[in-house]
Amino acid sequence: MKKIVLVCGLIGGLVVAAMLVITTGIYHASGNFEGGMLIGYASMIIAFSLIFVGIKNYRDKYNDGIISFGKAFRIGLYITLIASSIYVITWLIDYYFFIPDFNEKYTEQMLGKLRAGGASEAELTLKAKELASFSAMYKNPFFNALMTYMEIVPVGLLITLISSFILKRKVKVAV
Repeated sequence: MKKIVLVCGLIGGLVVAAMLVITTGIYHASGNFEGGMLIGYASMIIAFSLIFVGIKNYRDKYNDGIISFGKAFRIGLYITLIASSIYVITWLIDYYFFIPDFNEKYTEQMLGKLRAGGASEAELTLKAKELASFSAMYKNPFFNALMTYMEIVPVGLLITLISSFILKRKVKVAV
C-alpha cells in the first residue's frame, strides 16, 4: 500500500504543482486572474484521478480483488495529503520568492471589476479594507498554508469518497 500511495501521491502532487506554477506565472504576468481558478480546479481533478487508479491498483493487484470502503478511503486520503502537501509547498515557495506582489495585483483586479460593475465608493472602500485585511493575514506562512490546504484538500476528499464508494468490493469477482 505504501508504494502505491507514494507513487500516486507524488505524481498527483507534481501534476498539480506544475500546473500551479505555469498558470500562476501566466496570470500573474498578465494581471488578469479570471481563468486561473477554473484551470486550477481542473488540474486538481486530473491530479486526483490517481486516487481512483491507486485504490483500484491496490484492490486488484495486492488485495485479491477485495477492498472495504474504509481501506479505500484511507488510501485516497493518504494520496490526497501527499499531493496536497506538494501543492502547498510549491505555492508557498512561488508566493514568497517569485510573486510576493500577488495580493496587490489580485486586489487591483477585484476593485477594477467592482468599479466596472458600477460599485459605489463606499462599496469599493469596504472591499479594499476587506482585501487589505486578508492580504495582511496571508503574509503569515501558517495562515497562507492553511488557506491553500483548504483550497485543495476538499477536492481530494470528494474524489476519495466517490472512488471509495465505486471501488469497494467485499467479495472476489470471478473472471
